[in-house]
Amino acid sequence: MVVPLAAGSAVDAAARIVAEKMSRDLGQAIVVENQPGAAGLIGAGTVAKAAPDGYTIGGFNDSIMTMVPNLTARMPWDILRDFTPVSLVATVEWGLVVPADAPAKSAADLIALAKRKPGELNYGSGGNGSPQHIAMALFASQAGVQMRHVPYKGATQAAMGVAGKEVDAAFQGIATVSSLVKAGKLRLIGVTTPKRMPQFPDVPTVSESGLPGFEFNSWFAMMAPAGTPTEITHRLAAEVQHALADPEVREKLAAVGLTPRGSTPEELGAATRAQLAKYGALMKAANITAE
Repeated sequence: MVVPLAAGSAVDAAARIVAEKMSRDLGQAIVVENQPGAAGLIGAGTVAKAAPDGYTIGGFNDSIMTMVPNLTARMPWDILRDFTPVSLVATVEWGLVVPADAPAKSAADLIALAKRKPGELNYGSGGNGSPQHIAMALFASQAGVQMRHVPYKGATQAAMGVAGKEVDAAFQGIATVSSLVKAGKLRLIGVTTPKRMPQFPDVPTVSESGLPGFEFNSWFAMMAPAGTPTEITHRLAAEVQHALADPEVREKLAAVGLTPRGSTPEELGAATRAQLAKYGALMKAANITAE
């Protein structure tokens, strides 16, 4: 399973949890291989070029599938043409983080600070077109503030950039930052879910603490190379569903801020097409570009 993101990212955590259970059930070891870089284009390209025999699959986030394709017309592959959907696995729940001793203690504080210092605050992301980039750009657009984008080579590096005070804030998957928050190296000032998360009951939602109506999450989905036989994709999708039904797997996913989902290949295909259109409209409205 090729994960085109850095080790320690939310999707990487989910991939390893689910792959371990699938390996046991299939009697076939699934090796998770991280191939980060270029907002996921490199690792996804490896999957696109692989033999369509079910032995190489991709563990992708929705940035790779539906955000980056809206940023540039010069894509090395086409998400609808060069891949076969397998299954939506989980949604990654997100939070807004700042350095542990930052003055901002809520989304409202960060917005107020950004308005007092237009263009002076910066935020980290896992790269141009990454979910971290899109989430904060949408946040800034809706809040009416200007913040500078600092792209890192991956989500984990961006989280460490916040902890090290290289940047002032970031949106991150809870799975990526939960250990840093619990260790006191980051302050979680808001979550992007509709309601507060059980893991962090004292942390308000961004919507209730500064930007009403703001919500954001991302996907972890499995894709195969185009041309992979239907019987293989449906077998893999069934194994995903079986893994997600396991209480231990569900508990592990929830502990790192992921919500188990599961889907058929057809449902993932329909969701991908809908999300491509949705993010195309949102990114155009917010003037989000690759530059």
